[in-house]
Formats: sequence, C-alpha cells, structure tokens
Amino acid sequence: MTTMRILVATFCVLIWIQFCRGEQFAVDGTVLVLDDSNFDSAISSFDHILVDFYAPWCGHCKRLSPELDAAAPVLATLKDPIVIAKVDADKHTSLAKKYDVDAYPTIMLFNHGVPTEYRGPRKAELLVRYLKKFAASDVAVLDSDTAVRSFVEEAGEFFPIFIGFGLDSSMIEKFGIKYKKNAWFSVAKDFSEDLMVLYDFDKVPALVSLNPKYNERSTFYGPFEDGFLEDFVKQNLIPLAVPISHDTLKLMKADGRKTVLAIVEDEDEERSKELVKLLKAAASANRDLIFSYIGVRQLEEFAEKFDIDTKLPKLVVWDKSDEYLSVVGFESIEEEDQATQISKFIEGYREGKTITKQISGPSFMRALHRSFDVRLVYILVGIVAVIMILQTFLVKGSDEYQRVPNQVQATTTQASSSVSEVENKEYKAGEKED
Repeated sequence: MTTMRILVATFCVLIWIQFCRGEQFAVDGTVLVLDDSNFDSAISSFDHILVDFYAPWCGHCKRLSPELDAAAPVLATLKDPIVIAKVDADKHTSLAKKYDVDAYPTIMLFNHGVPTEYRGPRKAELLVRYLKKFAASDVAVLDSDTAVRSFVEEAGEFFPIFIGFGLDSSMIEKFGIKYKKNAWFSVAKDFSEDLMVLYDFDKVPALVSLNPKYNERSTFYGPFEDGFLEDFVKQNLIPLAVPISHDTLKLMKADGRKTVLAIVEDEDEERSKELVKLLKAAASANRDLIFSYIGVRQLEEFAEKFDIDTKLPKLVVWDKSDEYLSVVGFESIEEEDQATQISKFIEGYREGKTITKQISGPSFMRALHRSFDVRLVYILVGIVAVIMILQTFLVKGSDEYQRVPNQVQATTTQASSSVSEVENKEYKAGEKED
C-alpha cells in the first residue's frame, strides 16, 4: 500500500512538473503559431526567435508568409537555431499593444528574450543570410586566407565587416558584443601577403573595415586603446555618405556626431550622384562629422522639414534635434565647383557663421493621416453604415427626412475615400514592404 502511494505521489509530481514547464516546442522547421496562452513560453524556450505580428486582411502579410515558411526549415538547421513564429495581432491585441505593433506586418527578433524590430530583407534566401548574424559568435576566429574570404562572402552586404589582422580577439570582443546588431567582427590568426594586398594594408597589427554595400574600406593601425578603437568602429558603422532611411537615422542618432545633410531633388539623378562623391571626399577629411543626403523625390515628407522652398541642392548641419544650422552665404549649392562650396560651407560652420532654424512640422492633414489607425477608420465606417441602415428602416415618407440619407451618403463617400487614402499611407512601400 505504501509503495502504491509513493508511485501515485511520484506520478503526480511528474505531471505537475510537466504542467509547470508549459507547452513544449519542437525545432522542426515549421512556423510556430503563438497566442496569449503560449507566447511567453515560446520566447523563453529559444535563444533566437523571429515573430511575425500580422493581420489576416493585410496584403503585405500574405506575401511575407510563404517567405517565412521557406526560411524556417533552413534557420532550424543552424548550430544555434533561429525559430520563426507568427501572431495574429489583429486578434490578440494585448500582445500587439505590449510590443507597440501599429502597422502590419511588424517583425520582432527576440534574442535571449530581448526584442528588436527586424527591418532586414524579407525574401527567404536574404532573410536567412541576414539572420545568421544574430546566431553567430561575437568575434569569429579565422585561421587561413580561405577562412577570411569565406567569412566575408557569407557575411554579405547588410552589415559592415571588421577584421583584426594580428590582433587578439580579446581586444575587440567588447565591441563584438556591443555592436553585434550592427556589424560582423573577426580576427585573422594566419594569413598571407596576398591577403594583405587584397585588403590594402601593409603592416600588422591592423583593423580593417569593409562596407561591401557601399564599396568602402578603411584601415586602422592604432593606437589600440579602447577610446581610439571604438571611435574607428563607430565611424565605420556608417558609410562616408549616408542615404537617409529609418535604419540609418537610428545609426546616426546613436553615433552622436553632427550631420552635414545635403538635400537634392532626386537621389537618382546623375548630378546628385556626383554630389554624393564630393560628400564622400569631404567626409574622409572631416571624420568628426557625418555626411548624409536625401532626395525630395524619395522622401519628401522628411526633406520638407528643412525648408525645401529654397533652391536645391542645399546643405544644412543637423544634430538630430528640432533645430538645424544654415551657413550664411550658402543657402544653396550652385552647379559650378561644388567641391569648393562644400569646403567653404564646412569652414563657415566651424567658424560659427551660422543661423539657427527650426525644423518644420508636417501639415495637419499629414499628421492626421499618420496618426490614424486603419482599424479606427473601419470602425467609423461601420458606425456610419449602421446609421444608414437604421435610417432606411425608421425614416420614411417625410421630405424633411428624405434629405438625411443623402448627407450620410456623402459622409460615407468621404469616409471611404479616407480609408483608401489612409491604407495607401499606412502600408506604402518602404515602411513595411521590401
């Protein structure tokens, strides 16, 4: 009898332990379906998990879904697997609110439980290459020319690459940890002179920075104290001339340096590309400043904050606050000898020949469109529709009341137009689409 009681008690304890563990998840290459009941358990079960917050009616979400399905089995086979999951945020609104999901799809990458919004590529093959960064070691140790070449090739173009030649991994490990989200870090233990020629350095120790996306390379020969080393790393996380985007703005803000911003009509015009080359040359000579550019055609809503009614192109100095500086005598950059004008602009800035101006806010309608939640518009349209139905059944005969539905119909037309306009605004390409 006593034995039976012990067995029963043991069985109950095992069941209780299993219950406390919560739902068990398998890394089998399928996309997990999460909700309020199992979300926290899934996040705590994996070191790396990518969560797609979607809405069933969202077109971008429907296009993303098969890409995630294709990427999931590849990421599951990594030495340190990355799991993909999805949440119907339109249904599980508490989770959407908790993670500030205000547009669809919103993708969050949880590394050891810490969420970061994912803004990388969304095609399966590119998504896999991008995500491998977060499962990789902080600093890779490379022991041959082949290993170095393979590391650079597999790293791809999404992040800058730092390779320490003749450096101990401990010297850059802290930066590998601190800037893991922003760059690849490695040290090469054994390498040939051919590799030195390939990466254009002539002595060791040396830290080489590569930015394949912008075809940029830079070499640091010391001193290798933390302050100097980190300055070099921070400066090379950003290309010499930075195109304005959501991601680059975050990098620029974290960097702390002031920005020389060039505003042009169209980034893709040949004359704008020539100006960007001149900005890169100026950036090489003025590493205490960030040099950036933006086209009105590409991002008018941002560019108009800097008074684009004046002749373009123009230069301003901006510290990412609500103010910017205009240099006296250089409201605009003329077509002739732009290199000299850029040099004199920087000189005037350093001499304090500047005027402080306020950044212009967006128009009221644009602010309204940006702040409007699409679901709220749907609710408003639904309310109008209900009113119309009630009036159809309850109001008949009187000329005085015959005119009311027409007014409501006009309101409905306006509301429907607003829905279309807001949908186009909310889900425009560049915000949540590749």
